[in-house]
Amino acid sequence: MIFEMRTYLLRPGAVPLLEEAFGKALPARAKLSRLGGFWRTEVGTLNQVIHVWPYQDAGERARIRADAVKRGIWPPNNGDTLVEQETKILHPAPFSPHFEPGEHGNLYEFRTYTFAPAAIPRVVEAWAPLVKARTAVSPLIFAGYTDIGPLNQWVHVWAYKNMADREARRAHAMKSGQWPPPRPVDVVVLRQESIFAVPAGFSPLR
Repeated sequence: MIFEMRTYLLRPGAVPLLEEAFGKALPARAKLSRLGGFWRTEVGTLNQVIHVWPYQDAGERARIRADAVKRGIWPPNNGDTLVEQETKILHPAPFSPHFEPGEHGNLYEFRTYTFAPAAIPRVVEAWAPLVKARTAVSPLIFAGYTDIGPLNQWVHVWAYKNMADREARRAHAMKSGQWPPPRPVDVVVLRQESIFAVPAGFSPLR
């Protein structure tokens, strides 16, 4: 299974316009394949929306997207709201959830770590024995790595009720020794980014 994570940077004030257009077009589009989730950023780079689409493979993605365009049901009318677009194709780690629908809280943290080449398998290995205990503290929504788009990225998404809930749960996980996973000295992390986003009313994850 693969996951397409699309991030759009919008002009200031345009996020509500895109959310409205997206929400109106979604029922027809969702008949072809499910939406994993839709969020707007609150902390980090502002005026961004993030939406995730699960597919069985690249072939299914291409077929469904072409069908949606042919039927005239997608993409929604973006007007002049878009400044920049980015897409990533992600593979889930063996222990990762698959952006399943659910209600977990109003704050989602998208953490992106960029590692030196060939490090991702070691990261998966380090995370695997600790994920069960960590997710007992707060829900993991997804963890996986990029295959198309910016490479060598490890993307993990966590859900919280609010920022205070996040701080309390992360402190509990670290105090108990459940987190963070150890990083071998030969595994080099080059960059870390954290974005906090809130789901739209129509998002299957909220």
